[in-house]
Amino acid sequence: MAEQSIPRRFEGRSVLVTGAGTGYGAEIAVRAAQEGARVAVHYRSSAAGAEKTAARIREVGGEAFTVRADIAVHADVVRMAAEVFDRFGGLDVLVNNVGDVAGDQMSWRDVTEESIDHVLAVDIKGTMLCVHEFGSRMLQQGHGAIVNIGSTVIVRGSARAPQYAAAKYGILGITKSYAQAFAPTVRVNTFAPGFIETEMLLSRADWKAGRREDMIAKTPMGRIPGPAELAGTALFLATDDAAHMTGAYLNADGGFNMIGA
Repeated sequence: MAEQSIPRRFEGRSVLVTGAGTGYGAEIAVRAAQEGARVAVHYRSSAAGAEKTAARIREVGGEAFTVRADIAVHADVVRMAAEVFDRFGGLDVLVNNVGDVAGDQMSWRDVTEESIDHVLAVDIKGTMLCVHEFGSRMLQQGHGAIVNIGSTVIVRGSARAPQYAAAKYGILGITKSYAQAFAPTVRVNTFAPGFIETEMLLSRADWKAGRREDMIAKTPMGRIPGPAELAGTALFLATDDAAHMTGAYLNADGGFNMIGA
């Protein structure tokens, strides 16, 4: 995408992206900076990745800092919120990108209690803690927008990893509940991309064993995008053009599911 075609929808605004050290989160963080935002880059374990994302943001003339937290731990989320609000003097946008897809699991037969606990703790508990803590502070400051990154897996389910589909369905409940609780001051929406060719997906055994070709054949748009292509789409829900959207589920999957009435 040519840089001159990128709009400046977040001029003078601040954005926090969770899980921005790698993959999709990194591209959302960089895109927010290209659109004028000051960006907080969250990570849990990939400090080097987070620093790389921050460096990319500075390369495009943006302002960035990194912040570490395990979002499944309440005290970590409270500390991160305090740090970000103090550093930026508030926060305009939170993108909850962190999510465990149980990527190493290739079949429902391989599900373990440990995996169920971990996926639910990160995807549901972690997302809810972030929405709750950051949203409460946004409510106090009088404005804000939260975008939860969901998945179209809620439409078709997942024979590969049912715990992942269950967790992403839970995010809809979080989104709708807090959209009501925070209205009209803070908007809360879910953005659901279809498959995105991140490094994690490209390395998955099923993706390399024919699933990619099968998905492309079933996708009307005829291709699987990279993460940078859908970064601006996720951020749309935090723009002024989406000012009357809250509690919504927006998907971008190349027509694979064609959800709707």
